Amino acid sequence: MKLASLRSGGRDGTLVVVSRDLALAAPVPQVARTLQAALDDWGRCEAKLREVYTLLNYRQLGGSVSFDPALAAAPLPRAYQWADGSAYLHHAELLRKARKAEMPQSLYHDPLMYQGGSDSFLGPRDDIAAADEAWGIDFESEVAVITDDVPMGISAEAAAARIRLVMLANDVSLRNLIPPELAKGFGFFQSKPATSFSPVAVTPDELGDAWRDGTVHLPLVSQVNGSEFGRPNAGVDMNFNFPRLIAHAAKTRRLEAGTIIGSGTVSNRDEAVGSSCIAERRMIETIERGAPQTSFLRFGDRVRIEMFDEQGLSIFGAIDQRIVPYQPADGARALR
Repeated sequence: MKLASLRSGGRDGTLVVVSRDLALAAPVPQVARTLQAALDDWGRCEAKLREVYTLLNYRQLGGSVSFDPALAAAPLPRAYQWADGSAYLHHAELLRKARKAEMPQSLYHDPLMYQGGSDSFLGPRDDIAAADEAWGIDFESEVAVITDDVPMGISAEAAAARIRLVMLANDVSLRNLIPPELAKGFGFFQSKPATSFSPVAVTPDELGDAWRDGTVHLPLVSQVNGSEFGRPNAGVDMNFNFPRLIAHAAKTRRLEAGTIIGSGTVSNRDEAVGSSCIAERRMIETIERGAPQTSFLRFGDRVRIEMFDEQGLSIFGAIDQRIVPYQPADGARALR
């Protein structure tokens, strides 16, 4: 099943069921007005949503409309919680090697995670606005899951059953703001602006055999200005799968339905498949050549992130965004 949120209907959007081929969408106010409402009452809503999905795929549902990703918000336009892990340790190892720093041994058995801003996410076609190119604008291609209610202290084995939806993320980073923030010893804030998500979120069964061991075994394709930047497989070299990340997040607290957990930058040890962020390529260049060669994103650049099934069809739709200078708006326009 594939679900999305159209921008109409308020800050939390309007829930729609999307056909498997991403061609059609059907609002479902009789089931739930928003995705968060559906997640809050998943036991009642899931079967009804699946009925709509089946009819939509067979083109037997009246009232459907063409699905336009440009009209979509993030599947959850805002969420009660967004926590991003660092599940691909090759990425962390490169970062530290380039800085000639030791890799903390604790990272090999205890996942790294930060709590991001979740009051407002970017939609899949929204521009990424920054006030200064010198901030070091970077994309980070990731996979993310949305959970049901998760009790505190849950095991990784039990956490697997709490995953409701899967989607893609662009966890935008301002690389040159990160070192001074981390030096304060209190984590990310200004260096992590609004995160972007794919047009649709899908139930794990929609992924077929590609969903196993608590992760997605398919390449995640990133492009910059129309040229492929990387296609590492999200199911390879993932040291901590999603159930493990969820259990880590819930060690000392319960997680409410609609919590988003990210994988961190997808990274493979086979460097021939490319990278899912500019920083990683710069790390490799520093290790091999002594200095980075690839610049961070500039105004006017475009980033595209997408995942395809074995038949070459887009699963989640594409995150496709331009980098633009931030233009201050008056209060009314700033709040839409």
